[in-house]
Amino acid sequence: MSTESTIGELIETLIDYRGKTPPKTEAGVPLVTAKVIKGGTILTDRREYIAEATYETWMRRGLPKSGDVLVTTEAPLGEVARVGLDAKIALAQRVILLRPDPGLVDPSYFFHYLRSPNAQASLRRRASGTTVSGIRQPELKAVEIPLLPRSSQAVVGAVLDAIEDLIANNRRQVEVLEEMARAIYREWFVKFRYPGHEDISLIDSDLGPIPDGWEVRTVADLCTRIQAGATPKRSEPKFWSDPEVDWYKTGDLTDSVLISSSERISALAMVKGRIFEPETVLMAIYGSPTVGRLGLVATASSANQAALGLVANQAVATTEYLWFVLESLRVHLNTIAQGAAQQNVSKDKVASARAIAPPHPIVTAFTDVVRAPWRLSHALQREIVALSELRDLLLPKLVTGQIDVSKLDLDALIAGVVA
Repeated sequence: MSTESTIGELIETLIDYRGKTPPKTEAGVPLVTAKVIKGGTILTDRREYIAEATYETWMRRGLPKSGDVLVTTEAPLGEVARVGLDAKIALAQRVILLRPDPGLVDPSYFFHYLRSPNAQASLRRRASGTTVSGIRQPELKAVEIPLLPRSSQAVVGAVLDAIEDLIANNRRQVEVLEEMARAIYREWFVKFRYPGHEDISLIDSDLGPIPDGWEVRTVADLCTRIQAGATPKRSEPKFWSDPEVDWYKTGDLTDSVLISSSERISALAMVKGRIFEPETVLMAIYGSPTVGRLGLVATASSANQAALGLVANQAVATTEYLWFVLESLRVHLNTIAQGAAQQNVSKDKVASARAIAPPHPIVTAFTDVVRAPWRLSHALQREIVALSELRDLLLPKLVTGQIDVSKLDLDALIAGVVA
């Protein structure tokens, strides 16, 4: 059995800077805007700041604390995140801070319920606006929350927190492993501190000094295939009615292994010559700031025309080496991208982009060093996806009491996911 209450009745503090965003600076205190609250977390890859000197003056309505819940009120509506241990953050407009009263509701249960489909539907029902859907503070406070018995709330919160902790731990490991591989690439092929470099002198090249015996080659030289994707006709139902093949768009490319696409096509829609086998590196060539973003194909799939598929020529390169070469060319590709409405870089420009090519034994040695951490990061990414799917499956049933938490074996569930 559960009882009904409202957000306004369950919180002890609400902080709202509606309509106001402080002046931004290059560094200082992180500024949390609506666009960086996504998927239950505060993104750090698009971080903005306000000056340290103005922080407390600006945040005069109250300072965030660890465990506070942030809700976006529009553009987008209803994204939720929880303030972490580093609570020194500034709030921008379109973000409301809610501090649940621990005497009235379990804070973790409160946070997870706001992410549930029921809560999201309530937010949308109470929203207003024709062009952009948004919710006013009184309507937000009126959103109802069913309260399970307090002991059940605690268990539900702990179960979902445990899954979130595993996801967060995997993400941290992925970041470390990817940066480890990236640092080795920079050390060997940017700073030229590779094994045996002490005995090799530098010579001039079109790209500056390079080790003697190395060459300047094009991306085309490093590949056996460079092929753009294609979009099946939307007017043909047979291409879309039985979706079973991953079909990637630039938004799906996140500089990691590709696990599943946001849209799928039928087997009949697989265009000959536009099928990308495992170990193909997809690169986004349309749309700022996505130009140059990468994805590694794990299963036979396809992509739209805004992505190129590149396959390493094993005689001179490896998948690992090609990946980091393409990553290192991103700034250059964005610099030469053209287009008034949408920035893009052509297949020919990617193919003709120049890169340093060391002797193949050095490429092989590099691959032997980075393969383990880089591929482990991919396995962890797959675990993240599986754990996220488990969380999304359990969350609505747990917060509404449909699952008897006293009989839930979380360890067994997670073991089945990561096995």
